[in-house]
Amino acid sequence: MDQTEVFKKYESKTHHIGRITSIITLVMLIGAPFLIGSYLGALPDLGAAAKAFLAVGLVWLVSSIVEFLIYTPMLGSGGGYLAFITGNLINMKIPCAMTARELAGTKVGTPENEIISTISIATSSLVTIVILAVGVLLLVPLRPVLTSEALQPAFSNVVPALFGAMAYKYYRKNIRVALVPLVVMSLLFILVPSLISQTSIMIIPSGAIAILLAYLLWRKKK
Repeated sequence: MDQTEVFKKYESKTHHIGRITSIITLVMLIGAPFLIGSYLGALPDLGAAAKAFLAVGLVWLVSSIVEFLIYTPMLGSGGGYLAFITGNLINMKIPCAMTARELAGTKVGTPENEIISTISIATSSLVTIVILAVGVLLLVPLRPVLTSEALQPAFSNVVPALFGAMAYKYYRKNIRVALVPLVVMSLLFILVPSLISQTSIMIIPSGAIAILLAYLLWRKKK
């Protein structure tokens, strides 16, 4: 059996296991609130919950589809299933897979990238579980330190610092393509503050600007 047939067999098993696992995860995520609510006798008004879900779901629908279309080719089948099931794609799984791909020197769409992506995301998921478990165990002993006034400014800036550090890694590769969407979106958020709560939707126009600019630069260079 040659490598192509082995990889096809691997992909087939990956999709089979991934689909089953995704269905089980979806059932557990949706069923857990109803199970707990039934046990405690605290089920909410399902009509009100459905209206609230539709209001939020419509906002996230577009970004969810876009994320699936963008991230799946980058991560491959195995990495895609693991990433979407475990979550934290933007701030953990994607940077981990990209770094692993750069270190291994693999290209998107190749069997090598499929394996590297799956291994890196699986490792990231296991490390996250271990750190969360240790954090839960040490939560009570470390509570005086974590709630101290001296550390509060640091906790208030964790997310900007995290995304800023990750963004710079990609910005420095092509400053011109990254700078224009950054400036346009920053000015837009300053002039229209209400858009700050719609950042998931604003990814689409900012991405479109970056793609258009990259295409124009490519045409100019060609």
